[in-house]
Amino acid sequence: MTGLGPTVAELGERELLARILDRLPKVELPLGPGDDSAILEVPDGRVVVTSDTMIEGPDFRLDWSSPHDLGVKAMVSNLSDLAAMGARPTGIVVALALPGSTEAAFVERLAEGMTDALRAHAPCCAIAGGDLATAPQLMIAVTAFGSLDGRDPALRSGARPGDVLAVSGPLGHAAAGLRLLLDGLQESRDAEAQRLIAAQLDPNPDLTAGVRAVQAGVTAMMDLSDGPLLDADRLAKASGVVVDLEPRRFAHLTDRLAHHLARLLGLRPLESVHLALELQLSGGEEHSMLATFPEGTKLPHGFTRIGAVREAAGDDFGVSVSGSPATPRGWDPYRDASSTSR
Repeated sequence: MTGLGPTVAELGERELLARILDRLPKVELPLGPGDDSAILEVPDGRVVVTSDTMIEGPDFRLDWSSPHDLGVKAMVSNLSDLAAMGARPTGIVVALALPGSTEAAFVERLAEGMTDALRAHAPCCAIAGGDLATAPQLMIAVTAFGSLDGRDPALRSGARPGDVLAVSGPLGHAAAGLRLLLDGLQESRDAEAQRLIAAQLDPNPDLTAGVRAVQAGVTAMMDLSDGPLLDADRLAKASGVVVDLEPRRFAHLTDRLAHHLARLLGLRPLESVHLALELQLSGGEEHSMLATFPEGTKLPHGFTRIGAVREAAGDDFGVSVSGSPATPRGWDPYRDASSTSR
């Protein structure tokens, strides 16, 4: 993060903040950045709040991610949590800690990434303020606020036996992108490789899917961030049901991903199918919606059925695959972070 431009230590907090604010979206708030706190409107008296932290090393690598990528991902990971509740984003605060040797241009591009993500996914949402601090490594902490606009929130706890399980985006693409990065394919000029890597580093999910799901009568919903097995298990336990993933329903997606992995990684056909399915079941960071709907509901645009909700035997709530109980595995920051920082 060093080069010919001025560093944040050379600029100081006041000038760095001015450069950041100059690049943030200009959205009118009751009171925006500049005072000790910001003021947001609360249209229906309820505030939906979520928070997420990204730390250099465990969560991202600077030799993989550009500052613009990091800005986009920091916004998307929080906006998707709001979308999973059926909420409309109303404001964001960002705390940024970074070494004094960081180039100011790096921070400017980071702010531009945040702005581009908001323009794409939440054009009426502003960054209302935040904090700047120094630290040995880069850390981005985001808190996002949203409004339900009079709607009931979508919760994890509403799934009922007989519901169908659906997802609003692709399966396994972000995890496949991480696999390609770990295998040293970051500089590949292959279009499919770059598309999969972008799903990991520069995500662009359809975050309008959350509101569409609520309007269609969703019974339970959550952000798909840690993998279908782990997230479906959370939804199942919150709802007191069994959530059964049915790979036959998305076999065409598995085959398509397997085809690309076989070509890019030099795998045999059977190996690539096994890897593709494993990435689809346990790979996270899709930032799409994992949702349940009553049987017979016309799924909203963009949703694909991937399973069903079953009645649990006693208190044996959890996740299964093709009817057989499954171990809820997926992204765990305490267990898996070392794999991305090696």
